[in-house]
Amino acid sequence: MEQMLGAFQSDLSSISSEIRTLQEQSGAMNIRLRNRQAVRGKLGELVDGLVVPSALVTAILEAPVTEPRFLEQLQELDAKAAAVREQEARGTAACADVRGMLDRLRIKAVTKIREFILQKIYSFRKPMTNYQIPQTALLKYRFFYQFLLGNERATAKEIRDEYVETLSKIYLSYYRSYLGRLMKVQYEEVAEKDDLMGVEDTAKKGFFSKPSLRSRNTIFTLGTRGSVISPTELEAPILVPHTAQRGEQRYPFEALFRSQHYALLDNSCREYLFICEFFVVSGSAAHDLFHAVMGRTLSMTLKHLESYLTDCYDAIAVFLCIHIVLRFRNIAAKRDVPALDRYWEQVLTLLWPRFELILEMNVQSVRSTDPQRLGGLDTRPHYITRRYAEFSSALVSINQTIPNERTMQLLGQLQVEVENFVLRVAAEFSSRKEQLVFLINNYDMMLGVLMERAADDSKEVESFQQLLNARTQEFIEELLSPPFGGLVAFVKEAEALIERGQAERLRGEEARVTQLIRGFGSSWKSSVESLSQDVMRSFTNFKNGTSIIQGALTQLIQLYHRFHRVLSQPQLRALPARAELINIHHLMVELKKHKPNF
Repeated sequence: MEQMLGAFQSDLSSISSEIRTLQEQSGAMNIRLRNRQAVRGKLGELVDGLVVPSALVTAILEAPVTEPRFLEQLQELDAKAAAVREQEARGTAACADVRGMLDRLRIKAVTKIREFILQKIYSFRKPMTNYQIPQTALLKYRFFYQFLLGNERATAKEIRDEYVETLSKIYLSYYRSYLGRLMKVQYEEVAEKDDLMGVEDTAKKGFFSKPSLRSRNTIFTLGTRGSVISPTELEAPILVPHTAQRGEQRYPFEALFRSQHYALLDNSCREYLFICEFFVVSGSAAHDLFHAVMGRTLSMTLKHLESYLTDCYDAIAVFLCIHIVLRFRNIAAKRDVPALDRYWEQVLTLLWPRFELILEMNVQSVRSTDPQRLGGLDTRPHYITRRYAEFSSALVSINQTIPNERTMQLLGQLQVEVENFVLRVAAEFSSRKEQLVFLINNYDMMLGVLMERAADDSKEVESFQQLLNARTQEFIEELLSPPFGGLVAFVKEAEALIERGQAERLRGEEARVTQLIRGFGSSWKSSVESLSQDVMRSFTNFKNGTSIIQGALTQLIQLYHRFHRVLSQPQLRALPARAELINIHHLMVELKKHKPNF
């Protein structure tokens, strides 16, 4: 038993040593396995990156570039080329085995892509082609250009240069042609340098000069022209010149300007976004590339505008063009296209000085107008003030949409000159009454036009309202003076005496007061009737005439009421003629019958 157990113990000790040996061998094998797996993963990546599958070769060599599999395998080729470049940098010798094949495939792919993109670009040149269709198609293959950029920069530059050259010519040709045809549908009658606010309608020109506008007033009137900056018309479809010519339609300059610049805005936004996406540029690089394409077109439109403005004397058209540009600039900003910012500034740099010059010419024309050369004058609103009212209200209503302080300053200068002109013309009338009728008619007309088209709280409305009120009050006093002047004078004198505490002096006025009471009682009805007829004959605006009569009658009642108060003083209370005084309420009822109803 002892021998057997001893043998068993020795066997067990040998087994435990074997187990330990096996464990050590197992650990070593595990380490070798992990090392081999790691090597296999790295080597697998390397091999996968370097091996060129037959599907890739077939697709690049045989498949048309428009097929999806060509694009897929091109992306694969791009990835393999990048992997080989990376491995070469690490000194991997195996790269030499595939470098030649990858180069040949790359050259083949570049050749096919170059041919395809150039064909697309050349298709833009065909007459009557809508270049936006092939341009949109190119965006589907924008990876082609990215591939060229990463693998063949010379070809990428060639394609970009070809695109810039082709599109630059197409845009220039299109806009030059469109602009030429567009100007043929402008109104034949346009404002000239003699069509200014202060120019007399009777002014004669030289024998060989062209006849003036049939009606100068039309160039100072906004009418429906302001709708060109409304949201609906601002982004309406562009004008088609040959259709307009066929229908014998004509347009003012601002409508042509809007159409031309809306086309420019639309195409520029599309072009800028295409350039950024297809040519993979942004920031200043995108800006430079855009101007390489559109620069000649933008320069041509600026030159055309500059040339047109040298002979343009239509301030409303120029001002509307300014507001069109301000709105288009906002639209471009909303579309996130900053490339046109400089162009908008250049256009405004041309428009603003011209607008200010025309406005200053009109100010000067009013300043230098001689009332004695205006022919026969009457008390109705003058045509120069009517022009001013229409013109000022047009600019004020346009300016309210995007306010500009400089415009308000220029209009302020014009208003001062028109007010001075109205006073100069009024001075030509011999009687103060005629002067006041002329002033009131003109102020009322200007106020009416301004309130109709501009905001009620504008400076012009406020200014003319004050002038009208002052002259109306003066006219009412002038109107009441002939029939009721004695009564007015007595009431003022008596009130002054009472105020100074000298009411006793009224005792000596009994005869005068008696005469005034009887005179008023016998003549007030006929005087009021005559006064009403006189007012309605004098004022062109019935509403204004009515308010003047109403003001005169109100003042008459107030005067007679003050007369009653004076006669209620102790010194005149016992006067027998007081019994002949007309009752105030009776007078008010009677005067109401004389109020005109219009």
